[in-house]
Parts: sequence; structure tokens; C-alpha cells
Amino acid sequence: MSERTAMAQPANSPLLSVTVIVPTYRRPDRLAGCLDGLVRQTLAPVQVIVTVRDSDPASADVARRYAGALPMQVVGIAVPGQVAAINRGMDHARGDIVAITDDDAVPHPDWVERIEAWYRSDPRIGGVGGRDHVYHDGVPETGTATVVGRLQWFGRVVGNHHLDIGAAQDVDVLKGANWSFRRTAIDGQRLNTRLRGSGAQVRNEVDFCLRLSRRGWRLVYDPLVAVDHFPAVRFDIDQRGAGHFHPLAQENATFNDTLALMAHFGPANRVVFAAWALSVGTCEFPGAAQWARLALRGDRHAGAKLRATLRGRLAGMRDWRGAPA
Repeated sequence: MSERTAMAQPANSPLLSVTVIVPTYRRPDRLAGCLDGLVRQTLAPVQVIVTVRDSDPASADVARRYAGALPMQVVGIAVPGQVAAINRGMDHARGDIVAITDDDAVPHPDWVERIEAWYRSDPRIGGVGGRDHVYHDGVPETGTATVVGRLQWFGRVVGNHHLDIGAAQDVDVLKGANWSFRRTAIDGQRLNTRLRGSGAQVRNEVDFCLRLSRRGWRLVYDPLVAVDHFPAVRFDIDQRGAGHFHPLAQENATFNDTLALMAHFGPANRVVFAAWALSVGTCEFPGAAQWARLALRGDRHAGAKLRATLRGRLAGMRDWRGAPA
């Protein structure tokens, strides 16, 4: 435990209990690596929930093998998608803190201990996350950044959770591979079931974190609250990597991004966001200017990305009302 984190804890305050949720689907070997990481924790969780699809008995068998080493609870679910899996886990969580990681991530040994210390340091903290050290073919991705997990006023979400950003700081958005919540902060709150997609349901963490922020909770990013992340194959149309593109996956991700931001912003910022998103955008969600940039760089999917992004933007701008408060 770092001196900075330890000093923030009130003296003699009782430890908070931690539930860990691991949603998994058809990656039993990766799941075993994640659970090995939980076995090695310096502060043991009181409950480990593995949510697994009914059609994936191999992953359920792996989780049950850890019942002697971890306080394991295997929860089956028939509905596809990460949102449903995490929500089901939250329904069963009994710890004071609910920590969530992916089945292709391995928490560092002090992961639970550092998470628990943050919540004990300040009752206003509703969410804590940290760095995911991303590995590609066994090689860690490197780089530095000064901004992490921020929503800019015009609608651009800055991630950088996988990079070296220095000291801990308050943020707007945590990353789904490494995030946690105070259970009282998420009472009555669940991930948004209106988000599109059959697997990852991209941007679900943006929507959920912004909702907690609107309710007045602090969200903290500490790079020492760390996992090693080995991005694995997704079993849906939304595949990782620059070489993969599917128009429906692009449309779904853009819809989810738009739904989250339109619900979060006030009337004036919604107008600014809509104008920026359609005219400029980002490489991930291109508007007209970014489409031109991608085309000049020789991206053969530039036109299809723009069309799919526009469909998602317009649908999100039309349908955002009724999103969870």
C-alpha cells in the first residue's frame, strides 16, 4: 500500500467488505487466470460472483473449481450481453463495495486492498477504478497521458485509463475492465438495458458513471488500483482492433455514446454536442471533418464509418429521453 493511499484512511475504521463480479462468456482459460489473480489478493473478497451464460458450461465448470479457494458464487443467465451479466451480479452482491473486472484481466495482488482503502477514506466516493495494463501478444502497451476519464464540455470522452497518468485523480468516467462502486451508491441503479449490442455493449461504463456523477458521487481513478488486461476475442460483431469494422457494431456503439451524453447534458450542451458530433466527431465516431481525415489517410472504411455513425447519432438524439436518471 502506498503512503499516499494509506494516509487517507481514518484511524481504526473497520474494513469494508468487497464483492467481486466477473462476467464471462466462452473464455474459460482466461477466466482461470482472472480467478488465480483473485486467489492471490492481500485482502480477500467476501464474495466472488461469476456470471455465466447458460450456454457456456465450460466457464461455469472452471468457476466452480475455485470454490475451495474463493467465496465463489456462480450465477447463470440466459440473456446475452455484458449489461445483463453485470446487472445480474449486482443483484446478488452483498459486500459494502462491488468491484468488477473482465474475465480477460488479472487483478494485481493488492487490487482489492487498494479499492477498499479508497472507500474508507471518504464517504463521498461512489466509484473507484484504475489502470488496466494492456498486453498485446505478451507485450505491454506503453505511453503517458495527462488527462484520464474526462468528459469535455462539447461531448468528447477522453479515456487513457490504460496509460501512465501519474497521480490519482477525480474523473468523470471509469473503465469497465477495472471499476468498482459503493453498494449504497448503486442502490436502485443498474447498467442501462436500453444500450444496444449483443455482447460488449460499448460505452455502458460512460452511461453508468455519468449517472452516478449526476447524483453527486465522487469517482476516483488511481493507477495503482491495477489489473493486467489481455484483450481476448469477443463473440459478437463488435471486435477489437483497427482492422475490424462492422457497420452495425459502429452504429450500436455510437447510439450508446449518444444516449449517455444526451441524457447527461443540459439543453445548451446538447445543442453544442450535436453540432460537434455531426460536423467534427472523433476517429472512433467520425463526423464530417474526421471522415475527411480518415479518407485522406486511406481508411477504406471511412465512408461506411461515417454513415453508420450518423445513423447511431441520429437514433440516439431521437431516443435519449427515457434513459435512466
